[in-house]
Amino acid sequence: MSAIAIVPSAPVLVPELGGAASAEVADLRAEVLAAAALLPPRWIVIGTGGRDDVLGPTGPNSVGTFAGFGADLRVRLSPRAGERAELPVEFPVCALLAGWVRGQAQPEANAQVRVYRSDHDADTVLARGRQLRAEIDEAPDPIGVLVVADGANTLTPTAPGGYDPGAADVQLALDDALANGDVAALTRLPGQILGRVAFQVLAGLTEPGPRTAKELYRGAPYGVGYFAAVWQP
Repeated sequence: MSAIAIVPSAPVLVPELGGAASAEVADLRAEVLAAAALLPPRWIVIGTGGRDDVLGPTGPNSVGTFAGFGADLRVRLSPRAGERAELPVEFPVCALLAGWVRGQAQPEANAQVRVYRSDHDADTVLARGRQLRAEIDEAPDPIGVLVVADGANTLTPTAPGGYDPGAADVQLALDDALANGDVAALTRLPGQILGRVAFQVLAGLTEPGPRTAKELYRGAPYGVGYFAAVWQP
C-alpha cells in the first residue's frame, strides 16, 4: 500500500456548487487536492453510505452527477468512464467527492469506491479494514487509499445537524487522532462522527498505526468538522 489521503466529504469544495462559499474553503480545497496528488494512479476510496457497495472505476456505475446538489456536474472514477455514453447513476456523496477530486488532482487515475454502511459496528468495520489491507498487499501494483469522510456536524448553532455543546470535544479527539496516526483512538469514535465507519475501516487497514501522519487542515467553517491529512503506512 502506498500513501493514504484523508479528505472531507464536503460538496462545498466544488466551486460550481459552493457559490460565494467556494472562496471561503479555498485553502481546504488546495490541501485536499495536494493530498490526493500524492497517491499512485490506482486508488481505493473508503467512504460511508446507506448500504455497502462497490463503485467503478469503469462500467455502468462509474459516472455520477452532482445534480442533486444543484448542478449537473458529471464526475468519473477513471479517465475511461463514460466512453460508452453511460448515464450517470446515483452516487453517495463520498463517491461524488472522490470522482471530483480524482478529476482535479489526478485525471489519469482509476478509483474504485468501497462504500460501507454507516451503521456497522466498530468490530465489523475494523475487520473489513484488515481484509482490505490483505487485498491491497496482494496486488501487483501500488495502490493508494483515499478516505472521504467528515467529523461531527453539530459544532455551531448554525450547523446542519443542530448544535451539540459536547461535539467540540469529540471533534478534537478525532482531529488529534488523525493528526497523530492514533488508530486506537479511531476505534473508539462515537456515532456523533458522521464518517465514523470510514475512519474505523482506516484503523483496521493501518493498525497498529501509520509510519508517519501529516496534518494539512483542520477546521469547521460551517459547523462540520473537516480534516485533511496524508498518512504513510
